[in-house]
Amino acid sequence: MGKHITKIILILLIVSILPFTVGFTSKKNPKTLYHVYLKGKSLGLIKSKKELEQYIDKQQQAIKKKYKVDKVYAPDELDIVKEVTYKGKVLPVSTVYKKIKNISPFTIKGYTISINGLETKDAQGKKIKTKKQKIYVLDKKVFEDSVDNTVKSFVNKDDYKAYKEGKQQEIKDVGKIVEKIYIKNTITIKKDNIPVNKTIYQDKETLSKYLLFGTTEEQKRYTVKSGDTISDIAFDNKISTEEFLIANPTFTSENNLLYDGQEVTLGILKPQFSVVEEDHKVFREEKNYKTETKYDNNEDVGYTKVIQKGVKGENKVTQKVQKINGETVNVVPVNTEVIKEPITEVIVKGGKKSSYSGDGGGAYTGGGYGNVIATKGQWGWPASCSSVSSGFGYRWGVLHDGTDIAGCGYGSNIFAAQSGTVIQSSSKAVNGQYITIDHHNGFYSMYAHLCVGCRYVQVGDHVEKGQVIGGMGMTGAATGVHLHFAIWQGYPYRGGVPLNAMQFY
Repeated sequence: MGKHITKIILILLIVSILPFTVGFTSKKNPKTLYHVYLKGKSLGLIKSKKELEQYIDKQQQAIKKKYKVDKVYAPDELDIVKEVTYKGKVLPVSTVYKKIKNISPFTIKGYTISINGLETKDAQGKKIKTKKQKIYVLDKKVFEDSVDNTVKSFVNKDDYKAYKEGKQQEIKDVGKIVEKIYIKNTITIKKDNIPVNKTIYQDKETLSKYLLFGTTEEQKRYTVKSGDTISDIAFDNKISTEEFLIANPTFTSENNLLYDGQEVTLGILKPQFSVVEEDHKVFREEKNYKTETKYDNNEDVGYTKVIQKGVKGENKVTQKVQKINGETVNVVPVNTEVIKEPITEVIVKGGKKSSYSGDGGGAYTGGGYGNVIATKGQWGWPASCSSVSSGFGYRWGVLHDGTDIAGCGYGSNIFAAQSGTVIQSSSKAVNGQYITIDHHNGFYSMYAHLCVGCRYVQVGDHVEKGQVIGGMGMTGAATGVHLHFAIWQGYPYRGGVPLNAMQFY
């Protein structure tokens, strides 16, 4: 009996110990598995990392065909971590693949191009810095060729070719040498896995379009009507003639003729980087003559005789010119050689009043004065040099409401274009230091970007045509020394309309 009880106790001990022994034995043989995480979230365990990668590649035949690539990769956010474990449910790679597919895009090998320091302008012309631009390509050469195409849009093709090949002609009398062409922005190119949900450029034509216009969408089209000119079409559609010519490369000049029914493209440029061109320029410019008026009291008022005809002079001017995306932003004078001095025109006018002329004589009054002052040739040039760096018109969808004159030098004299009363002598973010003159005939003139301390007249001062009122500078939203000269019909920015000042000269 005692032996029987002992046997039973032994059997019970063995049975109770067995589970521990089995458990201990299983811990002696752990499994090597792979834990899959996507964006930090666990998707489960798989047997083989390689098997999942091969399954992804095999399933994505459509991506291979679309991008003409040999291999498709997992998303960048996917982590596959080797894990030694004693337990855990192993999932089929097909199940994990479906989870990945529903959360993140797969990737292909290519290049990520980052562009820093992009700038644009708001409706007032104030500069705005934009975020870093990212562009994706499969072939680095597609980007390089697209950049080359973009540069050619802003730099004369012949000049660019001669510059690249080192075959520019030496300046013997007048001419231009391109000293530098470069991209202002910092551009980095990195070999990368590109998510297939990104825009990936595969040809230079599409990418060139994006680099110029900031979009690959079809640009607005316009059907030419009888009498249309390139400059009129451009202005009416808020683009510059330069933008028109870039969007329509078959045209070589704004003077090219159009025909009724012809279709043209109206694309507003939004360059994705800044192409800088620096030139050494030598040219001849006319120097206007002065007019001296003498009065002869033996002749009646209204009598006019030119006793010495005015002759324009000529200067040989050397400048350093900087352009960004085809727009002149800075002109630095290097030398001015007088070739021929101007000859002053001398006019004799009658000073004797007729008995019926009352006290008025030849004075201008009311609307009559306005009509005369608005006539071409009646306005004085507002600067000591004549180089127009940027004309009146639209730039990238923003109206440039004046004419930029540059190359005279910092602090050079600014003159009142007509007589009148100073109504503004102040500063603001865009205009910098500026002066506005009311000419008492519905017309106003504005002189902006003057140098600091270079406003020589104050509100309420009466000024005469040709009087020095300020000095040229680069205050406000200016990238170089120049005068922003504007003529308005009506009070500037208070219901007035800006006019092209060049129509007055």
